[in-house]
Order: sequence, then structure tokens, then C-alpha cells
Amino acid sequence: MIESHNLTRRFGDFTAVDRVSLRVPDGAILALLGPNGAGKTTTVRMLAGLIAPSEGEATVAGFDIRRSASAVRAHVGLVTDAPGLYEQMNVRAYLTFFGQIYGLDPAECARRIGEFLKLFDLDTHANERMTGFSKGMKQKVALARALLHEPAVLFLDEPTAGLDPLAARAVRDLILTLKRASRAIVLCTHDLDEAERLADEVAIMRQGRIVVSDAPEVLRARAAGGATVHIELAEPLEGSLDALIAVLRDVPGIIMPSVADLAARTIEYRAADPHRTNPDAVARLVAAGARIVSVVSATSSLEDVYASVQTGTADVSAHGVAADGVAADRPTSET
Repeated sequence: MIESHNLTRRFGDFTAVDRVSLRVPDGAILALLGPNGAGKTTTVRMLAGLIAPSEGEATVAGFDIRRSASAVRAHVGLVTDAPGLYEQMNVRAYLTFFGQIYGLDPAECARRIGEFLKLFDLDTHANERMTGFSKGMKQKVALARALLHEPAVLFLDEPTAGLDPLAARAVRDLILTLKRASRAIVLCTHDLDEAERLADEVAIMRQGRIVVSDAPEVLRARAAGGATVHIELAEPLEGSLDALIAVLRDVPGIIMPSVADLAARTIEYRAADPHRTNPDAVARLVAAGARIVSVVSATSSLEDVYASVQTGTADVSAHGVAADGVAADRPTSET
């Protein structure tokens, strides 16, 4: 469990993190998004017990980050954007060293190291010094180091950066496995597709504050003001497309029905609540003699949401964000 209230960090006159409140239950993933300098890494460093907050409070894995910073560090796994390896050591010796620091039983430590070496395809490099490793290989070692002591909480800053597609896929699968094992995970990433695929909740930061926070699908729906629905019809048509458009105008919740593609016999409309509107629309069309091939509802992408938040061009404020722009204390599992 990760929980913070009004977490703030100042460096002189500069406020890097401004009253950040969040809650990540066990078995949930929170993705922190934002441009460089938005405050993501500073937030993670505070939550991981590496730096003290200027104001506010937080508990991580049941420990207070102010009073029990060493206990926090012992119960979290951290992967930063710069791995910081002791590159003159070989991989196995390096991981064994950290296993000893965490107090692992030597036999259990060796077993876990062997599993991670195999998982990350590093077993053939286990006795090599890391000084000549690629960025992707170093990232794999950093991930193994972070997971070696089976931490209750994970902070992952760009965990798939520099990895080849298959290795990145393996890491994503591993993250989901760790989530199912009741780990609380904070994922900092610039990969919006990765955030949408993995996260239960997305929090977008700007200038040190969480501006919006909610489930990815909720943010997309709010940014779009609903969904654009396309309905493809089969031939032969009974009557004209214009007549079917007229039918849709009488359906509550449908906005601006029109012909999207005459040749493809496709009509479209906007719907604030497609889950409620689409069944009525389909029923009316079928009653009018239309045969439905497909119904596709499309909302904004997470990239659209991110761009609108950073540029201030749209209101995507979600119910998980307080009026002053600070994320409210709402469990991720409720999204």
C-alpha cells in the first residue's frame, strides 16, 4: 500500500512537488505521466525514502517515510532511469552482493538470481563485467536487483527504456504478474501505450502537481466528451441512409447523426454515454429494417488526454481530482 497526503518538496525557492496526494492499494498499478521536470522522479524519491519531504506525509508498505525511511527502503524495489550499477563487477557477484544487503539466505538468493538471469536472458553473461553492457542489458540487471528481495512495493521509472521488443514484453508481463501477487506499483513512463495497457489508474503531473487522475478509460471518455460511434450497415438497405439518420435523431443521447461513408454504408454520431445510447440506437435501426454489420465506439486516446492536459486545451478533470487540481484520496481499485 502507498498513501500520501499533500506531499511537497522544495529545493530553495523552487517547488518541485506541490501537495501531491495519492493512494495505491496492494495489487494495483498507478502510472505517473508528465514531461521532464514535472515532479515524477522527485515524488518517487520521497516515497522510496531517499529524500525527505518538505511538507506532507506518506506511508509506504506500512512505514512512515519520515520516521522509518530505512524500513521503507528495505521493503521497496526501485528502478531509476539511470541504473547506477557497479559496472566493474560481474552480474552474478553484483546481485549476490545486494542479496546479502537484503539479508537473504544464500541458497535462496542464488535460486532467485538464477531465475532472474534466465528470465532476462542474462544467464550467458552472468560472469561478465557489466562495463561493456548495452543500456538494455543494464536495465535488465537493475530490474533483477529491484525484485531480488521480493518487495511489497515497486517504483519503476521507465522500466522498459532501451529494451528490445521481446524483452520489453517480458518486463510488462512480469509487472502484471507482480500486480497479481498483490504488489503496489508506481510506474513512471513516457510510453503512453504502456501506461494504458498496464495501469489501473493514470495520474498526469504538471509543474509539480497532479492535474488529473483516474482510470485510463475514464480519462479518455471525459476528454472526448463521450464517444464517436460508427455503425456499418449491410446491403441491401431498406430505404435510404437519410431515413435511418432521421430515426437516430429521435434517440435520446445521440448527437449529430450523419452519413460517415456513403459507399461503405456507414453512419456515425456522438454519444455522451454510448453504453446507454448504443443499444437503443441499434434497436431503432433494426426496427426500421437495417441490418447491422458492426458498431464501433471510439474515445480519445491517452495521448490526446495527455496533450490536452499539458497544453490546457481541454477539461478532462475526473472525479478523482479535487477542485484545486490535487488528486483526491480515492482507491485505485474503485476505478
